[in-house]
Amino acid sequence: MADFIPPAANTSSPFADMRGHHVAVRTPGLETALRWYVEKLDFRVVARWDYADEKLAYLAPATDDRFYVEILGGGEPAPQDVRPYTDLGDSLTYAGYHHFCLNVASVDATVAALRARGVMIVTEPFELPAISRRLAFFADPFGNLIELAEILP
Repeated sequence: MADFIPPAANTSSPFADMRGHHVAVRTPGLETALRWYVEKLDFRVVARWDYADEKLAYLAPATDDRFYVEILGGGEPAPQDVRPYTDLGDSLTYAGYHHFCLNVASVDATVAALRARGVMIVTEPFELPAISRRLAFFADPFGNLIELAEILP
């Protein structure tokens, strides 16, 4: 299986300083989201603040201080598409935000730990040779998809 090798970095780009920082997830309730991400995924609450009628927070994975999930909670988010987050294939028929991805050492071990904590597994682990990854998907309590990725040897 060929390893996924990205093209050479474009250091002459005027955007060469861009780095990923966070993904934002809109939810109707900040406290429910915080409790889920902390209890189910062991995320840490990094910061909290208010904006208009919303309550917001940055969460970081247990040992990663370079990537955050920003929870946008409160107010009345609309429209509320009811996405079929129990089936990955059906979820791909919707435009816009789809998921964010977390790298893990073992997708199988992580899925087992999530299942033990009552997390809904949407797609069981599978291999995608084109990118040399083993993947799985699960959903937060609001139906937002999260991907797990393990780099294959």
